[in-house]
Amino acid sequence: MVWDQVQLRSSSGNHPLVSGHPNRPIPKLMVCSILFVSLTYLLYTLKLLTTSAQQTFHHTPFTSYLRRSTSFTSAPLVLNQTAVTAPLHHGRRDVREKQKVVMQMGQAPPKPKPTEIHDVVFGIAASSKLWQQRKEYIKIWYKPNQLRGVVWLDDRVKYSAQDNRTLPPFRVSSDTSKFPYTNRKGHRSAIRISRIVTETLKMNMDNVRWFVMGDDDTVFITENLVRILRKYDHTQYYYIGSLSESHIQNIFFSYGMAYGGGGFAISYPLAKALAKMQDRCIQRYPGLYGSDDRMQACMAELGVPLTKELGFHQYDVYGNLFGLLAAHPVTPLVSLHHLDVVEPIFPNVSRVQALQRLMLPTNLDSAGIMQQSICYDKTKSWTISVSWGFAVQVFRGIFSPREIEMPSRTFLNWYKRADYTAYAFNTLPVSRNPCQKPFVFYMSSVRMDSELNKTVSEYERHHVPHPFCRWKMANPDELETVIVHKKPDPHLWDRSPRRNCCRVMESKERRRMVIDVGVCKDGEVSEI
Repeated sequence: MVWDQVQLRSSSGNHPLVSGHPNRPIPKLMVCSILFVSLTYLLYTLKLLTTSAQQTFHHTPFTSYLRRSTSFTSAPLVLNQTAVTAPLHHGRRDVREKQKVVMQMGQAPPKPKPTEIHDVVFGIAASSKLWQQRKEYIKIWYKPNQLRGVVWLDDRVKYSAQDNRTLPPFRVSSDTSKFPYTNRKGHRSAIRISRIVTETLKMNMDNVRWFVMGDDDTVFITENLVRILRKYDHTQYYYIGSLSESHIQNIFFSYGMAYGGGGFAISYPLAKALAKMQDRCIQRYPGLYGSDDRMQACMAELGVPLTKELGFHQYDVYGNLFGLLAAHPVTPLVSLHHLDVVEPIFPNVSRVQALQRLMLPTNLDSAGIMQQSICYDKTKSWTISVSWGFAVQVFRGIFSPREIEMPSRTFLNWYKRADYTAYAFNTLPVSRNPCQKPFVFYMSSVRMDSELNKTVSEYERHHVPHPFCRWKMANPDELETVIVHKKPDPHLWDRSPRRNCCRVMESKERRRMVIDVGVCKDGEVSEI
């Protein structure tokens, strides 16, 4: 700056801006003075810091030294001192002080471990009158050695020795007669069920991250439940679930409500906040119908919205779930509800046997269960839809993926007078053209091929009458079996959502079709 000032001139260019003769040695003296003062200050500072560090090492704990010398000590010096003094004084610090030191050192705190199934506690709402029938559903998915949960009943029931080995422990819900209930169409057991999360919290279980609510006629795919919960921070307030399939149900109750039959998850901090105010909240809503709308009312008072995950299935429908399951959305299958209302998901077996069969492919590749793939056999002009682990459909003709990914109307609305427009999603009408009726193959067996490192699932033809078709093309009626090869993909949902691709392979047997399912290759699409 000094030398630049010496060279500056006025706007006329004739007079220097700095007074004095241009050849005077004043600028050199100023530079020398600045250098001398700087050097002296540097030497003094180094001596002061060296003395302080020696005193700290021998006499003063790190934390007290840090409080006294913050204004003198630079960041790199603090790091060096911490590395030396921390081992000598670790016995004097608790965990919080260590975390504070880590933050002062500029290091990020360690990331929490991902959520596992033992971090989840299930609260299952059950009825003593239906217990002997519905406990069989719980046995299908509950693993006593891996899961934690409690069955909450309105009265005591008889537990056999086998029940003790295969079911969660049960508790009788506390008395709720003090709460008002004025809804004429409902039942006051809704109050009892709405308090299950709070009552489970009061059991003071260790290391709980999530509470998951469900009914006794709900089946969970627990591995996929954990995949969903891992996406969210369990230390924050989260209320996770899904809606009803019935548009009218959502209008009557709420589009912002998690339907309890399909299950929902509440993070531990939110459960604690709920427990502090829920009894007062219930008093304010005596006219509500069920437990799940009471829960949502309290969430609204806490200011916590519903985080929607489509894999939780309420299934407010009647009839056959085939259309919904064969065109499952591109999301993990988490739960199935209302199993007593709908038909068995596999034909010619009981409801429990059908669900037990579904668990076979789930145990091999839970991430891929029910996931749809769409491909074409263009030499025969066939469209093929694979719902892995459940069913394969073969259609005459070429249909766009946009059509095939919509659920076909094999089910009826919860409100029997409502038509197909009363669903909260698009549906595909059953075609009146006899040639467009699909040939359906249901999964009969599945195994793991260790040599190929792939699952091999077999789908057998479901024989029902097919109307005569006049189309001049290959007839799928000749097929009896479909074999599907698929490599297990536990990290399927760690990537962005996308349907898997399927490819029709060569088969030596005329009555058998072989299909390969897997991650889409670069540039691979389901083109017509």
